[in-house]
Amino acid sequence: MSRGLLIIISGPSGAGKGTVYNKVLERMPKIRKSVSVTTRLPRQGEVEGVHYYFKNIEEYQQMIANGEFLETASVYSNYYGTPKAQVMQMLERGEDVMFEIDIHGAKQIQKRYAHCVSIFLMPPSFADLEKRLRERKTDSEDSIQHRLGSAESELAKYEIFDYIVFNDAVENAVDKIVNIINAEKCKIAYNTEIINSLLNERKSK
Repeated sequence: MSRGLLIIISGPSGAGKGTVYNKVLERMPKIRKSVSVTTRLPRQGEVEGVHYYFKNIEEYQQMIANGEFLETASVYSNYYGTPKAQVMQMLERGEDVMFEIDIHGAKQIQKRYAHCVSIFLMPPSFADLEKRLRERKTDSEDSIQHRLGSAESELAKYEIFDYIVFNDAVENAVDKIVNIINAEKCKIAYNTEIINSLLNERKSK
């Protein structure tokens, strides 16, 4: 049995990460979601252990001290992190795991798990990104300008990712990501264990 595939979907705020991530999961229901830990308060409809694990700051800092995170970051005055043990257990069982995280979290995971597949999601233009941020009607003008500046800085680091997908239309972006995942699972390196098993089976006859 091959080890599971660890898939990262990253990109700036307003790129449509959450929508695309959920659509990919609908198309590929065997992929497991990575449930993060956060110090922010639950939003309406969010369920403990389904959307996030909610911790206070003292509990979160203790988890950092214990080395329990695969990645951790401070985002807009709140902490977010991925429990390492949970992800490693799923991968070892041969289950694919997908993350929706910011670029800082993506970099940390790449350092700790070299075999991940990283995808950077980006709107086709900054004008389109600004339009999406404004249409959400959840951010102040200062916040919008800050997010646009962050997006420009993040895009400049595109070389740390394996793939970039421009989210011109959600279904097109989902198609591309599904194709990337399927192609990665067909790589020789991903199937080495199965190949060796087949060769040993032949030799034993």
